[in-house]
Amino acid sequence: MSGHELVTLATASGATFALAVLSAVAGFGGGVLLLPVFTALFGLRVAVPILTLTQLSSNGSRAWLNRRDLHWPLVGWFALGAVPFAVGGGLLLAQAPLGPLKRLLGGLLIAMVLWRRLDPSPRRPPAGAFAAVGASSGLGSALLGSVGPLTAPFFLAYGLTRAAYIGTEAASALVLHLSKIAGYGAGALLTREVLLYGVALTPAALLGAWVGKKLVGRISDTVFVILVETGLVVAGGLFLAGL
Repeated sequence: MSGHELVTLATASGATFALAVLSAVAGFGGGVLLLPVFTALFGLRVAVPILTLTQLSSNGSRAWLNRRDLHWPLVGWFALGAVPFAVGGGLLLAQAPLGPLKRLLGGLLIAMVLWRRLDPSPRRPPAGAFAAVGASSGLGSALLGSVGPLTAPFFLAYGLTRAAYIGTEAASALVLHLSKIAGYGAGALLTREVLLYGVALTPAALLGAWVGKKLVGRISDTVFVILVETGLVVAGGLFLAGL
């Protein structure tokens, strides 16, 4: 590797570790916040597939570390909608106009936090509704790299917290990312550069997930929800700003 490539890898690894810790504590957020970093380093069309490979290891480790608390029926319903839409979105990535979609998602994320504040005890969604959640997040994630915050209010409204929330959300995202990789592969986006960086960033993602798992048990449910909602607002602001 050249000196420039080593600096790029070191920067990406540091960001991946820090945001994997955040994801392990809040259940999401790393992908959304990593996207601007990876876009600056690699360019958007390369950044999204690299981000997906990084999230594959991060979500896989979070699902494994919280495997005893997974809510498998929700994972199944989520996968039912996520798989076909993630594959389709992966095929569309090379052509899709991403700017307007980012701004739409940003507005939705902030609106969801306001909805939770105005209606702090929303009706619990039925498990079958997660097929629609999976479909929308599958398409959005394939085009934007990560829309994990978009699913957070639904998992929270279902009543999942802490390990159950983090593990179930991570297992659902793992299915989604595997489907996206299939779409990217079919669309010739999994280049040598993408695969090399995806593999090189895996240790940072795994270490961050392990550190975050050690921290999450020390946080109360109230603080946990505040962290999640803060992440939603930050992610929404980033999308609205076009980052």
